[in-house]
Amino acid sequence: MTELVTISAIVIYFAKFFNGMEEDSVESLPKCKKCNEGDLVPLSDFGSQGAPIHYKAWVCTNPDCGFNIKIRNGDVYLNEPITSGAMHAPRIRS
Repeated sequence: MTELVTISAIVIYFAKFFNGMEEDSVESLPKCKKCNEGDLVPLSDFGSQGAPIHYKAWVCTNPDCGFNIKIRNGDVYLNEPITSGAMHAPRIRS
């Protein structure tokens, strides 16, 4: 139950932040609540049909922290392992 409350608090925190955020506003990035050292930076992606998905994930800039929160198919994921994308093969589009 505590984990659910924590996830709800994090989602509300980001919703409030997102509503007040201006484009390209680096000064207003939220501090990481896990390590209190790094900033949380938003990451975007593209959907399966090529539509942009803004703020799909937030990650801490402190490499020793590793905090991340992601939205995938409507579910919220916390602290998934971060792996290098160097070996990722790009998808071939026709």
